[in-house]
Amino acid sequence: MAMLIQISANTGPAECCLGVVKMLAHVDAAARHAGLSTAVVDEVAGEGGTLKSLLQSVLLSVDGDDAAVRRFAEAQAGTVLWVCACPFRPRHPRKNWFLDVAVFAPPAGEFEREVVFDTMRASGPGGQHVNKTETAVRATHVASGLSVKVGESRSQRANKAAALALLYAKLQEQLEGGVARDRAERRARHAVRPGGEAIQRFVGPRFIEEAYARSSVAPS
Repeated sequence: MAMLIQISANTGPAECCLGVVKMLAHVDAAARHAGLSTAVVDEVAGEGGTLKSLLQSVLLSVDGDDAAVRRFAEAQAGTVLWVCACPFRPRHPRKNWFLDVAVFAPPAGEFEREVVFDTMRASGPGGQHVNKTETAVRATHVASGLSVKVGESRSQRANKAAALALLYAKLQEQLEGGVARDRAERRARHAVRPGGEAIQRFVGPRFIEEAYARSSVAPS
């Protein structure tokens, strides 16, 4: 089973976008330590300047044992607080940077029967190995014509699971919001500032997780 985890800076400044990069590395390492596989299936880069090499948001597919994936993904969801002196503006007094982590549920079992899969050679990062076999997967929802392609993993099975989860999320967005609001469920979160109690807390430039993660600090 694959689940999707979105890490977003929402409308936060460059420091929050840097936090997305650091949180992605943290979640990826934690997932692999738990015996789960991961793949980035979508990302939104910054819009220029300092943000150009950073990420406003990233969508990560986590795949593995059903129960383990669900436990891991649900443990990530919520507001994340990163406490660190401003890395881009040394004299800036702010030290609290907030990220939003959202989890998107896997599709219902019968959904796969509505989908046609095509395999192809992957392209992009990965060197020679990624192009030798047809590991990339295109998933098409027959009734709507909606289609996605995933090829980040060298495993065709992992790419198929990620494509199915991503296609389901896109279809739900389209059904709930109409064609003009395609991807609305995920994109809408970018415009919402994280709030409430932080479920995870990281400190310093090295993004070290504190032993007691919960914090009552509110976004400022």
